Amino acid sequence: MYTIITVVVLVVLFLAAAIRILNEYERGVIFRLGRIIATKGPGLIILIPIIDRMVKVDMRIITMDVPPQDVITRDNVSIKVNAVIYFRVMEANSAVVEVENFLYATSQLAQTTLRSVCGQVELDEILAEREKINAQLQEILDRSTDPWGIKVSTVEVKHIDLPQEMQRAMAKQAEAERERRAKVISAEGEFQAAQKLTEAGKMMAEQPISLQLRYLQTLAVVAAENNSTTLFPIPIDLFEPFMEFAKKKGK
Repeated sequence: MYTIITVVVLVVLFLAAAIRILNEYERGVIFRLGRIIATKGPGLIILIPIIDRMVKVDMRIITMDVPPQDVITRDNVSIKVNAVIYFRVMEANSAVVEVENFLYATSQLAQTTLRSVCGQVELDEILAEREKINAQLQEILDRSTDPWGIKVSTVEVKHIDLPQEMQRAMAKQAEAERERRAKVISAEGEFQAAQKLTEAGKMMAEQPISLQLRYLQTLAVVAAENNSTTLFPIPIDLFEPFMEFAKKKGK
């Protein structure tokens, strides 16, 4: 009786030590006496207790936040920049064998690369051409992590922390730019209005009747506003004889 119980217990312990179940997104790197024999999964995995050892690797896309890094740009501006990277393990064997801890190694590499790339450009380029900086970071990280079996798909610069004095200077610059645009737009409007008035004056000089029509239009506008004052347009031609008489008398 005790022998049967002992055998059952041993079988249960053996199965517990030998059977592993991997999820769809997991792979198991199997070491037998210290050497890689296969990469298995997902599903049911059978190991030889004591002899075999399995290291599980998550094959899903990993989102890693890069902490803020102190950076001095090429134009000697001190800023803090943080980013986020998206990567996944493509080759489980390389991720386990080629690097001790691929998560820690990728994080450290991302930090140093972020400082290096941002330190080689000016502040205006970082602010205005963020997509270019992201592409450059992604290319460098992907090339560096390729021997580890890791694919870096996306790198995004999240936030750029500027010094207070730099923020005030940029705010003044933006305000001055807005004022300049407003003055330019106002000047262009006055110039266009002057052009139209000049054209209208030339037309009235060539067609005197148009001036009389303008008088009538103005009278209609004034009368429609319930005004107690009534204006009667008088042709200027009526005053020309009096003006000529006044000139002759003055001589």
